[in-house]
Amino acid sequence: MNNDEFRHWGHRVIDWVADYLKNVEQYPVASRVKPGDIRSRLPAEPPANAEPFDSILRDVEEIILPGITHWQSPNFFGYFPSNNSGPSILGELLAAGLGVQGMLWATSPACTELETHVLDWLVDLLGLPQPFKSSSTGGGVIQDSASSATLCAILAARERATAGRSNAAGSDGSLVAYASSQAHSSVEKGVRIAGLGSDNLRLIDVDEKFAMRPDRLDEAIRADRAAGRRPAFVCATVGTTSSTAIDPVRAIGEICREHGLWLHVDGAMAGTACLCPEFHYLHDGLELADSYAFNPHKWMFTNFDCDCFFVADRGQLIRTLSILPEYLRNQATESGAVIDYRDWQIPLGRRFRALKLWFVLRSFGVEGLRARVRRHIELAHQFAAWVQDDPRFELAAPVPLSLVCFRHRDGDTANQQLLERLNASGRLLLTHTRLDGKLTLRLSIGQTNTESRHVEEAWRAIQETASGS
Repeated sequence: MNNDEFRHWGHRVIDWVADYLKNVEQYPVASRVKPGDIRSRLPAEPPANAEPFDSILRDVEEIILPGITHWQSPNFFGYFPSNNSGPSILGELLAAGLGVQGMLWATSPACTELETHVLDWLVDLLGLPQPFKSSSTGGGVIQDSASSATLCAILAARERATAGRSNAAGSDGSLVAYASSQAHSSVEKGVRIAGLGSDNLRLIDVDEKFAMRPDRLDEAIRADRAAGRRPAFVCATVGTTSSTAIDPVRAIGEICREHGLWLHVDGAMAGTACLCPEFHYLHDGLELADSYAFNPHKWMFTNFDCDCFFVADRGQLIRTLSILPEYLRNQATESGAVIDYRDWQIPLGRRFRALKLWFVLRSFGVEGLRARVRRHIELAHQFAAWVQDDPRFELAAPVPLSLVCFRHRDGDTANQQLLERLNASGRLLLTHTRLDGKLTLRLSIGQTNTESRHVEEAWRAIQETASGS
């Protein structure tokens, strides 16, 4: 593809994406293909010779599109959102065009310095503690996802607890990690990868709001100490996946300080709410944390992947992850005057993710972002009120932000059938969880273009389906 062809087809692809986003409501939200349908339409062997680009685009429409679940539909209420927006897409496109490999400051200074600067902006916007800023002892870095951020935190906690010996000799099986029974599965995956082992992860009981009980955490730490084990890491969650429960960070942080444990706070979804000053209370006690992460690719209209990971002491993270072979040595690194983000993450290479985040912040503006977040929360509270007014349904958890957990009063079978019929209809997409052992439906409001009419139509579909109509 020469430059003129690239320009021509680039315009065509942008037009295609614009048309797709304009018309995305016309598609059934969930893909209706069966396992193997897509592969059955693909040739067994790759083409020996170049194919015309228009035939590739045609196959996208005819083969790929039927197998897409439309996360960008304003009727997508499942999981937590994985959003995009025009500015974010264009930022991603520009980053792909530049083709930067930003492992070192020296390999593209703008890639590093823009990331540092934008994450410093977010410290102030979210009301995070000042040690998380690059001008202090810590700083921020963009990871691919909260899973990677959690893993980095676990590794740093492991090395701090062993004075760096685990990197050299491996983990001896004595270190223990703690999280609530509602914490994301990435915590368990992280303790497996870090060599602590699932058997050394303690899942702490939660209260009636599904938030971690600090008293049970303290009891578990003391019991492990008495048994000769070494407590090392705690993950608190601000906005759990199942119900957006808010763990009491301050109380948990005080326990971690008393016992010398690393505290990581996972704010993957809920962190974006703190763009609004009235939600800064969600971060109460965060000054006691060693690390924190949230995902702009969930609720801040920035396309996947983009997780912002902050540490209060960057030195501990760098000592945990840094390896400097000869071929990466350079004057800027050795001067100590620059950040090399390769030392803040698992892989060596890294993309120019900060560009799309910068585009979003500048194109929406802080007030524009706040307005959408507030509107989504308002719509969630309206939906929750409709649930409470219908005697067939009940709320299954509090609604602090934009997720509503609810269920039909007729039990698990009725809720499972309702979920399946709703998703099969194509009108919307919901997901489920279990709370208090009961199957619970989740309606997550946060897609970039979801408006009141979409939420009203979702409730209408739920009511009609529950009535058998």
